[in-house]
Parts: sequence; structure tokens; C-alpha cells
Amino acid sequence: MDALALLTADHNRVRGLFARFKSAQKAEDTAQLTQLGQQIFRELVVHTAIEEERFYPWAAVLSDEIKELIDEGIQEHHVVKVLMEEVGQLTPDQPEWLAKLTVLIENVDHHAEEEETALFPKIRSATDADSRKQLGAQLDQDKGAKGAPMLADTIDLTTAELKTLATQQEIPGRSTMDHDELAATVAPTS
Repeated sequence: MDALALLTADHNRVRGLFARFKSAQKAEDTAQLTQLGQQIFRELVVHTAIEEERFYPWAAVLSDEIKELIDEGIQEHHVVKVLMEEVGQLTPDQPEWLAKLTVLIENVDHHAEEEETALFPKIRSATDADSRKQLGAQLDQDKGAKGAPMLADTIDLTTAELKTLATQQEIPGRSTMDHDELAATVAPTS
């Protein structure tokens, strides 16, 4: 799978977690909030690591403009890591826990949107499909090595099964995704 599509799939999986987190917040379901907060953290730890360890170094050499966007992205990752560290020192019954997680969600939403609209199109224009596909396979392997879901975990599910999972996981844009996009986006279980 294309590296940019794989990273976008990660963004959409996290956006689904954010949507479920907001629903749990409205329902005042502390147990669900706690579980979703942990899932969000796991996803973000792996995603930021594969971007910083493999994707950003690969893309940074493409142009000065791309390098500048990557430098900004690294700083946005830093802010998210600081927030995660601060949240980790709190318990869900403390009001600061929810406030900091809300700020974290807003920061990640902004970062993902900026990557998808500003960075990824520039990278797409500066690279060929084969190199992006090769990088996508490496990123997927990196995710697996870090204990995160991989494309292989869901690729054999039917489109109907993937759509059911995507609905349960509140994945945005799921109605327009093809089989492989759904497989890359959904977590193996809801």
C-alpha cells in the first residue's frame, strides 16, 4: 500500500477513536473514556514513531519546502508527546485529564489535516508510486514490530466485514473507501 495512503488510514483510525471518545464524553462513561484514551495513546505512540524514524527522514530530502513542513510536524509531535506525558500523570477522575485529552485531540486533528492537505500532496508530486508503495510496506512492517495493527491483520476480511468494523469504529469517510483502504484503516477488533 502507498505510504501516504497508509498514514492517512492511521489518521482516520485515530479520528474514529476521537469520535468514540467524544461520544463517551457526552455519555459521561468514564470506563469507556479511559479505555479509548489508552487506545488513542497506543495509536499515537506507534504513528509518531514510524513517521519520525522512517517516513520523515525519507521525505525530508525531497525538497526544502517538504523539509520545512516536516520540521513543523516534528514540533507538533513534540507538543502531543508532552500532552501525553502530562495526561499519563493524571487519573480520569481529575478534570485536567479530560481537558488535556481534549487539547491533545485538537492538536492531532490539526496535525493530521495539515499533513494530508499540505505535506502529502507535495510528497506525491515529488515521488513515484513504486517508491511510495515500497515505503508503505516498510512502514506497515514497522507498525507490526511495534505491536500495532498491520494491513495483514484485516486484508482477508470481506468488504462487508470491513464496513461493519468501520461503522463500529466510527471511521470517517468509510462509505467512499475501497476494500484495501478499509483494511488499512480499521483495527482488527472494535
